[in-house]
Amino acid sequence: MQSNLFKQGFLSLVASQFFGAMNDNVLKGVLTFMVIDGAWAGQLGDGGQGIVGICFTIPFILLSGYAGQIADRFSKRTVTMWVKIAEIPIAIVAGVGFFTGNLWLTLFALVALTCQSSFFGPAKYGMIPELVKDSDLSRANGTINMMTNVAVIVGTLLAGMVADWYSPQDGSPGMLWVPIIVMGIIAVNGLFAAWFLTPLQPGDRNLKFDYNPFTTYISAIREMAKTRLLMVMMAWGYFYLLAGIALFIVPEYTVVLGINRSEASVLMGVLGVAIGVGCAVAGLISGHRIEPRLIPIGAAGLVLFFALLGLVPPSLPDMAPMVRVACSNVAFFILGAGFFAGFYIIPLQALLQKLSPDDERGRFLGTANAVSFAFLTVAALFYWAVRPLFGDEPQNIFWVSSLLMAAGAAFFLWKLRGTGLVIGSKSGSAAVSETALRTEETDSPG
Repeated sequence: MQSNLFKQGFLSLVASQFFGAMNDNVLKGVLTFMVIDGAWAGQLGDGGQGIVGICFTIPFILLSGYAGQIADRFSKRTVTMWVKIAEIPIAIVAGVGFFTGNLWLTLFALVALTCQSSFFGPAKYGMIPELVKDSDLSRANGTINMMTNVAVIVGTLLAGMVADWYSPQDGSPGMLWVPIIVMGIIAVNGLFAAWFLTPLQPGDRNLKFDYNPFTTYISAIREMAKTRLLMVMMAWGYFYLLAGIALFIVPEYTVVLGINRSEASVLMGVLGVAIGVGCAVAGLISGHRIEPRLIPIGAAGLVLFFALLGLVPPSLPDMAPMVRVACSNVAFFILGAGFFAGFYIIPLQALLQKLSPDDERGRFLGTANAVSFAFLTVAALFYWAVRPLFGDEPQNIFWVSSLLMAAGAAFFLWKLRGTGLVIGSKSGSAAVSETALRTEETDSPG
């Protein structure tokens, strides 16, 4: 059986997602550095990057319901072309905000870019089952997640460099034009990549559009609640609570370790590499099946390495800049956490796609997308609220993340008992069927 992973349609999707994720992280990364210790330091208060995070997540919550309907009503290729065209003027607006030193215009551009990304999400993930065979779903998800994290690495490293060029920490004049050039080039490349997507048919041409986005969420959640799919979605979304907290902490290592922004970006790069490798390995282990028993292994790894990040004093070896950060104990612990994150999310993501009905996949995945960003919003609010309590040691928030991961994993594995998620459970097969995830009539409601 020939795989579709190396055909033009899937490769085009991977490339267009790569450039989109890169641009998101360049804009968000530069903004975050600017509000921590750059041109706009202090304007949003302590933990101001939490406010940036909220601007990045709220549009996903409000618009994913519409995005799911549009992904079902129209061809997912057409939707992708629309959003990629919109990315170019948004990148220009963001660049103008940086050039004029206008924080609020730049935040507006971030919100606009997030709106654009929210419409891409359901089309992107809903497209995967249309481009590859069911037997390739785990590997396809592993591949696209790996390349997305490579894009996060490149975007984050670029953000550190662009931030240093735009607003040098030594107070020298910056190159104000750099952000608009970098983001504009990335946006154009994303549109070019999307042009080669395979033509796809709409999922439901006769879908009646509902202008209340929450109706879509409520309807999808009710349908999901008839099976264990609801708990799968919640377990997948819960990961983003912990990931969001981690992404707020890592840029603060500029203060914790006394390093510059480019060096702090190395830690974000390590995180991206680790998640990408973890996703790829999870996809390879799964092969032509969905392997849910990787989930508790991933959860256990996250609990361990989050605890180490919070409890072990951070230190740098006596080496050259950049290299010393990459070889630090912090980088090693981040590497471990990122690797096991891949084991946790790949089976859950594949289950969401596999078990969603063909004609409702966009709405189901749009709802899942909204839930994941709701958790990211909670992470931003949580970080903004607790950050002042940790003073000059924000890395200690990681042990809180470890406790949250342990509690969440225990809850979701208990709720998903009997589906093969727990080694030794009554559905012990590594290959999961839809019936294995159905809510049993004997289950108590709740």
